[in-house]
Amino acid sequence: MSDSGTSSSDGSPGDSSGSTEPTISFEKGTPTGSGPVYGAPDPNYTTPNYGASNPGAADQGQQFGPPPGSGYPPPVDGSGQYFAPPPPYAGGQYGGPQYGSGPGFMDPMAPYGRHPVTGEPFSDKQKLTAGLLNILLGAFGAGRFYLNQPGIAVAQIAVTWLTCGIGGIWPLIDGIMMLTGSVRDEHGRPLRD
Repeated sequence: MSDSGTSSSDGSPGDSSGSTEPTISFEKGTPTGSGPVYGAPDPNYTTPNYGASNPGAADQGQQFGPPPGSGYPPPVDGSGQYFAPPPPYAGGQYGGPQYGSGPGFMDPMAPYGRHPVTGEPFSDKQKLTAGLLNILLGAFGAGRFYLNQPGIAVAQIAVTWLTCGIGGIWPLIDGIMMLTGSVRDEHGRPLRD
């Protein structure tokens, strides 16, 4: 090596060996393209807004959207008025599934409860009332009228009166079946207790 004014070939500015390594300088006047610069950020630097609708806006320092930590986004209609967002989903206020978790809950699809095994909603009619009406007043079709099944009620009346009371066995058996829960109401729902 020659002593031509340079003391080393480590990539310093006076190197004549043709090295292309970038230099790292911690001095204040160094161009930023030469490598990473550490220290306080430039006060004139603005962060780029990549989602801006105006591509030149990021270079001008304009930012679209709310400032960080402002809460709600600006109104879309340009009125300048903010409206509170709806409260979080609280037990079916917005038409979602309504599942209860405590006492006092009522399922709107089954106001009288659900069958514990099948999950079918119970009828508004009671087994005991329908059964006793059909056993005691079955000749008049009272149990089936109570269940809002007038066709079967009229048939029971006709069979009982046309057979001179022998057909009265039908309302009696029908009343027992109502007490056991084998008979359903007009909508096919099981009778409640």
